[in-house]
Amino acid sequence: MRARLALASSGVQVELREILLRDKPQAFLDTSPSGTVPCLSVQPGVDAQSHVIDESLDIMLWALDRADPQEWLDMPQDGHALINRVDGEFKTALDRTKYATRYPDEDPQEHRAIAAGILNELNQQIDGYIYGKPTLADFATLPFVRQFAFIDKPWFDAQPWPKLQAWLAAFLDSAAFAQIMSKYPPWQSGDAPFYFPE
Repeated sequence: MRARLALASSGVQVELREILLRDKPQAFLDTSPSGTVPCLSVQPGVDAQSHVIDESLDIMLWALDRADPQEWLDMPQDGHALINRVDGEFKTALDRTKYATRYPDEDPQEHRAIAAGILNELNQQIDGYIYGKPTLADFATLPFVRQFAFIDKPWFDAQPWPKLQAWLAAFLDSAAFAQIMSKYPPWQSGDAPFYFPE
């Protein structure tokens, strides 16, 4: 979601190949050293040499470095620290709450409390957006907050986080969210690619 959000915002068009994780094509595994998605294979002519980017935040920065018409990169320096905290501490707590059976030695309620503490701080900071206008910090964070919210949506909605809840609801109702949630058939080697953004 994060990679697609930045690509859509930047307008940098890529060939899109939807990968079915339980049946990864060999051509994808040959391209992606980690075998994970998202994965961006950059060819010569786009950059000086070919390379693979397989972290969603790095794909966001790659796209926005090429074109940033909505000025997402125009944010305070502490926006990067916030993103790092979400990618680290919050994502760790999210995974151990959402996928508790994968972490039998961890207490999911303890991790939910850690995530909730971070979201409580974020709620206090949001004024429409984290920094008052849309930035990379919002769109690097929103997909993870969405995941956390839908673990137990009634519980999430009952929390005293009106600004955070309105921020997430606005994102879920946005054209940007609708655009990135379009479904594509799984790609197999030899299939013609789709293009994103269209």
